[in-house]
Amino acid sequence: MPDEQAKAFVRRQIDELWNRGNLDFAVECFTEDFVGHDPAIPEGVHGPEGFKQNVATTRTAFPDFRVEIVDQVAEGDRVVTRYVTTGTQQGEVEGLPPTGRRVAVAGMGIDYFREGKICESWEYYDVMGTMQQLGMIVVPGPLLLARTLVHQARKLRTRSLGRDR
Repeated sequence: MPDEQAKAFVRRQIDELWNRGNLDFAVECFTEDFVGHDPAIPEGVHGPEGFKQNVATTRTAFPDFRVEIVDQVAEGDRVVTRYVTTGTQQGEVEGLPPTGRRVAVAGMGIDYFREGKICESWEYYDVMGTMQQLGMIVVPGPLLLARTLVHQARKLRTRSLGRDR
């Protein structure tokens, strides 16, 4: 598949599945032995049915979920897509009840093609940032971080001075 055609295929897959929720389109996009590597899904996503389930779960939690493509590069059998996703949490996520919070997450995906369909993908996105935006984790601010580092430095200094004697 020529590079421009492969990029257009990925753009259409993103628009139909993620932005429109057209789950039936997955059969046209993915091989039966498709494997999707996703940092939030340790067991991976398998086949068109697994991809449909992943999209359905995401769109249930974030009904207004959108993917905006920022950049794409294609070469040979792969397409790399840099994107930003947005959505408002209106359904449960990993046991977290709906918060009504809007999130924006940057990411990148690498899609590999075989016989005109995607056979494997690798997704990289800011899982920790997503959790922070949803209030699932708290990241210390600069003041707390500085105090913690000073405290640790003092402990290390005290230990090293004790050993020098």
